[in-house]
Amino acid sequence: MQLTEVSAKTGYVWYRQGIWLFRRNPLGFLAIFVTYLLAMFALSMIPLIGAVLPLVLIPGVAAGFMAACRDTVAGKLVFPTMLVDGFRSYGATAAVRLLELGGMYVAAVALVFAGSALADGGVLFKLMMGNQPISPDSLPGGSLLMAGLVAFACYVPVAMLFWFAPVLAAWHDVPPIKAMFFSLVTCWRNRGAFIVYGVLWIATAIVVSTALSLLMDALDARQYAYTVLFPASMTLTTMLYCSFYATYRGCYGLQAPNGADAQDKPSV
Repeated sequence: MQLTEVSAKTGYVWYRQGIWLFRRNPLGFLAIFVTYLLAMFALSMIPLIGAVLPLVLIPGVAAGFMAACRDTVAGKLVFPTMLVDGFRSYGATAAVRLLELGGMYVAAVALVFAGSALADGGVLFKLMMGNQPISPDSLPGGSLLMAGLVAFACYVPVAMLFWFAPVLAAWHDVPPIKAMFFSLVTCWRNRGAFIVYGVLWIATAIVVSTALSLLMDALDARQYAYTVLFPASMTLTTMLYCSFYATYRGCYGLQAPNGADAQDKPSV
């Protein structure tokens, strides 16, 4: 499997392909996403480990969603059980590697919040964990905004490390550290495309939320705005997840985990 370097305008192609892929099976993808949310909520209720267990499982779930995208492109039916595909379809070694990636992801997220705590004393972390309600007292000046910016800046390299790592570990037999390295290099070499891709999704989210809010105001139905914005945000998020597969295909080519090239290592 060879790494492909693409131009910045490819980010627009990935954006469109994600929407196209979602439109091929919107109910199937939404069912998978809703199942994911419910499962993560249920896991978060487990005492002691509930705060970190959902994060540990994210790489495995990501591999499962990528498999759902792959099967949809191939014209196959997909079901919510695809979420655990990464843990069951590629052998015990791949499952262990995905869990190892999950453990490293937890550590990376902890470092991100540690960085944000330098700006606000840990308020952002407490809000994200649900340990502190949102109130005027929890918004100390502009420190929370600064903490958010710091967290975003710290999370960018984390996202680059883990963007392709799950699928490389599960589909291409790449050890976790190497998978993270290959993912980082791939994202960096194609940073122009990823910048365009990210800007397009952020702009889409802003436009959709603003338009729906204005529409509800025009209809004098502001109190029902959440009932409209929530499903819209779920749909956009699911489209975004579908576009992750487009970035994989764009950067590594059309690969199949069970094909002859499944064991090839990415060449960077």
